[in-house]
Amino acid sequence: MMGKQQNRGAARQPDQPEPPISNRLVTIPNLLCLIRLAGSFVLVAIAWLNLPDTFLYLFIFLAMTDWLDGKLAILLNQRSVFGARLDSWADAALYFALLAGLLRLYGETLYREIIWVIPALASYLISTVAGFWKYRRWPSYHTLRAKTSWFLTIVGVLGLFTDWSLWPLRIALLVITITNLEAILITSVSPVWRADVSSILHVWRKGSMGSGSQ
Repeated sequence: MMGKQQNRGAARQPDQPEPPISNRLVTIPNLLCLIRLAGSFVLVAIAWLNLPDTFLYLFIFLAMTDWLDGKLAILLNQRSVFGARLDSWADAALYFALLAGLLRLYGETLYREIIWVIPALASYLISTVAGFWKYRRWPSYHTLRAKTSWFLTIVGVLGLFTDWSLWPLRIALLVITITNLEAILITSVSPVWRADVSSILHVWRKGSMGSGSQ
């Protein structure tokens, strides 16, 4: 029994991060991320051509790739640290493209909703800068709140484009702000860079046992 305990301790020290789940670069989830990344530039171009319907359809398609790549990564056992980073880059590109497109297509409306927009943007920038400052890497937490934000953003965009209501968009922006604040808190308490963290509670439970990758 003592030998087994010693072997476990030798295999992994408490302050050592776990290795990546996979080192593969070419996977189906990563290809979906690349589609979302490239499609984000197309989304901006469509907005500048003043094609709101096409913009909406393409945004929904690209947003669905975000849901699909995560599911496939788990089902196909193709999760990886690189994939988590690529997913975060693609997400950032998509949402900045969404912002640019909405400014082009609904600039006056967004200006009136500035009290909701500014906290979401500011908290995201602070979260990203904090991650780079501490880990020299883009934060890739993919928390449960982030997934909720993804769904609410789609509903909010639909409400805006269909003239249904602005409240879904306001709620989405509020939840995005809360999600970013949680990411800042995760960065502040996590000693190592982590990918795919469900919540701040997950980090607190792990304590100092690094479950990310340096």
